Amino acid sequence: MAPCSEELIDELGLSKGGMTLVDTARAQELYDAMGPAREISGGSAANTLAGLSALGAQCAFIGQVADDQLGEVFAHDIRAVGIDFDTPPRRGDPPTARCLIFVTPDAQRTMNTFLGASQYLPPATLDAEAVAAAKILYLEGYLWDPEEPRAAMRRAIEAARAAGRKVAFTLSEVFVIERHGDDFRALIDDGLIDILFANHLELAALTGENELEAGLAALKDKVPTLVVTCSADGATALSGGERARVSAEPIDQVVDTTGAGDLFAAGFLYGHVNGEPLATCLRRGAIAAAEVISHYGARPEADLQKLMDERLTG
Repeated sequence: MAPCSEELIDELGLSKGGMTLVDTARAQELYDAMGPAREISGGSAANTLAGLSALGAQCAFIGQVADDQLGEVFAHDIRAVGIDFDTPPRRGDPPTARCLIFVTPDAQRTMNTFLGASQYLPPATLDAEAVAAAKILYLEGYLWDPEEPRAAMRRAIEAARAAGRKVAFTLSEVFVIERHGDDFRALIDDGLIDILFANHLELAALTGENELEAGLAALKDKVPTLVVTCSADGATALSGGERARVSAEPIDQVVDTTGAGDLFAAGFLYGHVNGEPLATCLRRGAIAAAEVISHYGARPEADLQKLMDERLTG
């Protein structure tokens, strides 16, 4: 990831603030156009688990990297924060996935993702015992696009359901809903999603309702726990007939919005698995999101446990 000007976004024809899938050639073209950059481990679900682990939760990650340098870096980084990661690396091409992120002066992140090896996560690598042992199975919409990880996620949902565990799903991005919205709506209608995370744009894309209240109304009876973030306007959650709302947590400066949704999910899920009130879960999400947008990168740098203790009791 690297800072860039608004002009470079236009020059490269990027979709500002969104996420676009790119091939090898386009990834190289964008990397060549970048200024001095930082290489930081990421990945939507991996970022969420990093936040959860920082708060003291026991987590395991299932995802595919290649047998290459970036794969080794990713594996090291995720294990270094206390997360179990046992998926064997994949030999040969394509290489480990990477996301080229351009950050404009207004702190908006524009992501360009080369899925690489991540799109070849085979269902056979799924650790069904780990899924069955977890309180919550957390899935990211980004990887619903490729066939193999989609099959792996369906199998994971079956394993979680068979064990009586909850399934949490993040919609990830509007373009994913445009491609796979029918699948997501079917999962919801079949009662397979217990906790759904979306931002207001994703909610509109999924429900066809542009107004927040209408979108919430469309899903409130279909999803046991619905969490919708609205950027600087805070977040709303509906669960078991209860409704809660939280304002965005104040910070001195927004530096980089990468990972805001990922860390919001981390804070919320930590509160949820510990049986905290809905409003407290939202507040934890807001605090975690505020921390991650105060610096570059999508994983927490501050002591999240200490930060939450201070702000929740202050």
